[in-house]
Amino acid sequence: MATTLEGCRCRGASLRNTNNSGSSGGGTSILYNILKSDRAEQQQNETLHNLLYSHRSSSTSSTVASGPAWRHQEPRQQSLQAACSCGATRRRGVLRSPQVTCKAASAILVKTLRFVKNVPCFRELPEDEQVVLIRSGWAPLLVLGLAQDRVDFETTETVEPSMLQRILTGSPQSQSEAAAAAAAAAVLSPSHGGGAGVALADIEAIKGFLKKCWSVDISTKEYAYLKGAVLFNPDLEGLRCLPYIQSLRREAHQALNEHVRLIHREDGTRFAKLLIALSMLRSISPSVVAQLFFKPIIGSVNIEEVLMEMFYGK
Repeated sequence: MATTLEGCRCRGASLRNTNNSGSSGGGTSILYNILKSDRAEQQQNETLHNLLYSHRSSSTSSTVASGPAWRHQEPRQQSLQAACSCGATRRRGVLRSPQVTCKAASAILVKTLRFVKNVPCFRELPEDEQVVLIRSGWAPLLVLGLAQDRVDFETTETVEPSMLQRILTGSPQSQSEAAAAAAAAAVLSPSHGGGAGVALADIEAIKGFLKKCWSVDISTKEYAYLKGAVLFNPDLEGLRCLPYIQSLRREAHQALNEHVRLIHREDGTRFAKLLIALSMLRSISPSVVAQLFFKPIIGSVNIEEVLMEMFYGK
């Protein structure tokens, strides 16, 4: 299958034969070429730990920081805005065991980066294209990793005070005071991520996805193809290698379909179930993933900045 790459400066842009990538149970897809060095994983875990806590120290010393040009500025979700003026409180949740869950999430983040680094066709893309794909894909890839490693977590409900309650209880009035208070809270009470928590609806979306994956009993190779489909997202703005990325998304879907037909011939709905699981990932926001799994232990740190430093050494 030929692919048009006019205007794209990708190296090795010719497509691999998808029939060889998924039609044989013993074959190894380009989307499944993952290094499994325990020593390398341990070193990356130590690097991630150092980066996270160095960023936490710097972020608490300054409440306003300007990020690098590639930092993704995602708008705050409605669930993270101030509560309505009617005096009602919003149902939110925090991790019941933040140290345990966040440690597991950090380890999966390392595995996720290692997966991306060892997908040859990803590294053939220009660096700016890689950055766009990483910014879009790190959170759904992480949640896929949680499902693959069967990491479950418990939350406890908290509440976000309404605007009226904040005024009556003497909350900081100015933005600078509020920012300073939030930074202090992240340090003094890291187990609650600054006290804000995450909307219960967002938590249920993540838990619902995990349960869906576990009910289907997805295999290791199927997870690899799903990660490839998530990583190569052609729906993003600013992609110059769009035809190539589209072809890689198609290749991931085709390889997954062929694998399912070969291994699960008796289950004619399995491929559709896997696509439904993929669609559920679209409702999970990166900001929610960062706040739930990383903010409780590192405070208000831009996780994408840490990712770029780990991936490119910047």
